[in-house]
Amino acid sequence: MEKSNKIALVTGGSRGLGRNTALKLAQDGHNVVLTYHTRKEEAEQVVAEIEALGVGAVTLQFDAGNSKTFDGFKAELVEKIKAKFGVEHINFLINNAGIESYAMFPDATEEAFDSLMNVHFKGVYFLTQKLLPVLADGGRIVNFSTGLARFVTPGYSAYSSMKAAIDNFTRYLAKELGGRGITANTVAPGPIETDFTKKTFDRPGTKDYLQSQTSLGRIGQPDDIGSVVAFLCSDGAGWVTAQRIEASGGLFI
Repeated sequence: MEKSNKIALVTGGSRGLGRNTALKLAQDGHNVVLTYHTRKEEAEQVVAEIEALGVGAVTLQFDAGNSKTFDGFKAELVEKIKAKFGVEHINFLINNAGIESYAMFPDATEEAFDSLMNVHFKGVYFLTQKLLPVLADGGRIVNFSTGLARFVTPGYSAYSSMKAAIDNFTRYLAKELGGRGITANTVAPGPIETDFTKKTFDRPGTKDYLQSQTSLGRIGQPDDIGSVVAFLCSDGAGWVTAQRIEASGGLFI
């Protein structure tokens, strides 16, 4: 593995798809900054795994749902990468941090709606804005969407709506930032077995039903997603922008 000296920022990188993405990027030789909200020990374990691959990694605490903290986060990010890597720019911004909230529409609450909005749309929108001066020309932005923005599974009307907004926002990023050589794409996972989706798969019959409706006949694993993000950050994906890439194994087609 050849070290690239490029730096990826992965929000929510302590577990699940963020962890897998961070490791896949490290395997490609990239240094990684990964954020956590409360799971500091898990984040530090991921750092240890990345450093064992021969590349650098650091952690930062980050509250994706509180945009008032983003100026402080940006300053701390620049300070950390300058101290660790001797640079003041990142090359890849991976907006992965997220929360889940399941509720049938009649039971949905404003509190849950606002939490989802703050983390999944407002947070992504304004963090990306804040970090534009820190993102190097020729960089990559990868935002996480969901298969639920294409097909409908009752109980996710608010969550999927935020992700549909991300799909549209990403196309605007691609258009407005293209002059700097920055690409912007979304990755839309189908159901993936992580602790994030545990409650979903605990519902009786859910897993069997989803497998039966998936062309490849199984539930997705984190490796199915991290590799797609790593590709979008590779030299081979330099001509790919404004795209929504669904990685769902062919669910509901």
